[in-house]
Amino acid sequence: MQQPAVRAALAKAESSERDTIDDQIRFAEIPAPPFKEAARGRELERVFQRLGLERVRVDGAGNVLGERPGRSPRPRLVVAAHLDTVFPEGTDVRVRREGRRLVGPGIGDNSRGLAVLVAIVRALNLAAVRTEGSVTFVADVGEEGLGNLRGMKQLFDSTLPGQVDRFLAIDGSGLHVTHTFVGSRRYRVTYTGPGGHSFGAFGLPNPIGAVGRAAARLSDLQVPDEPRTTFNVGRVGGGTSVNAIPSEAWMEIDLRSADRGALSVLDANLHKVLDAALAEENARWRAPGLLTMAVDLVGDRPAGRTLAGSLVVQRSLSATRAVGGSPAESLSSSDANYPASLGIPAVELGGGGRGTGAHSTGEAFDTTDSWLGTQRALLATLALAEK
Repeated sequence: MQQPAVRAALAKAESSERDTIDDQIRFAEIPAPPFKEAARGRELERVFQRLGLERVRVDGAGNVLGERPGRSPRPRLVVAAHLDTVFPEGTDVRVRREGRRLVGPGIGDNSRGLAVLVAIVRALNLAAVRTEGSVTFVADVGEEGLGNLRGMKQLFDSTLPGQVDRFLAIDGSGLHVTHTFVGSRRYRVTYTGPGGHSFGAFGLPNPIGAVGRAAARLSDLQVPDEPRTTFNVGRVGGGTSVNAIPSEAWMEIDLRSADRGALSVLDANLHKVLDAALAEENARWRAPGLLTMAVDLVGDRPAGRTLAGSLVVQRSLSATRAVGGSPAESLSSSDANYPASLGIPAVELGGGGRGTGAHSTGEAFDTTDSWLGTQRALLATLALAEK
């Protein structure tokens, strides 16, 4: 911060915050449902090109990449923000202003991250700052839900294999610093049977009965408070009519923990629960084998951790303190999970401001002093691009 060029970049980050907020709104109003991020990606590709990033391109998964060479190729830092939202096609994504508040689906998670990503490049350019190492800016796909980190897996396995030294994700709001990343396993479980008339075929095993038994058994599982470990039945479905025994019923289950061992234990217990529910439903109606079950893994997000004493964590905490923030450490699940699981030093930072209602259509972002988040992300990028 003592360097004149860095001071100039920080000043530009503050003075151009209105442009950053305008970007944030514009990005939010381009729909980016799960697996359909291309339209928003095209806008980020256009912005990257306009800002003069080199080798702007879209990889096989749909990630948008742009390079800003440093004085030397290494260390190579990736700064990323995800394109996708949780909202399905057809969601009204218009943003309304209520004083300092912006209200609209995805306005914080993660249109804010994308806007800060762009603001970092703009401030570096305006102040003519050249980093020591090279920085690759990435607007990535597949962070939310069943996207299963497909953007990160493509990036590290195929697009830039073995080429990344450090990783910074900008996600959501606030000034949090995250270096412990929660892993998850997600399943779709389907029970199938012959089905029939609710009166005439009474006595056949019921797939919805099996779902109910499984959900009840799952809710009785005991999980540790430390490391924090959780489970949830998030969606259920099946059947065609109130007076028909369904031929199929399904549910989707989310398991999470920051500890790989605890997640594996929970995973094993889930499978025991599912097998027991199937056996119970068949036994209740004396029809062994008539009801069958399919268990499909639809999401596998590895847990990861970057040590608190590592360079990337300490420099991120220092950047937070430098802008007057009190760095609150937190747990989360984000793009940083995957590089951290590979042993690549990774950290996730909030983009400033104050967010509420994430993943709801009433999501809001308070822009009060949001420029501090932009400055912090800029400082962290500069620090992590140094040896």
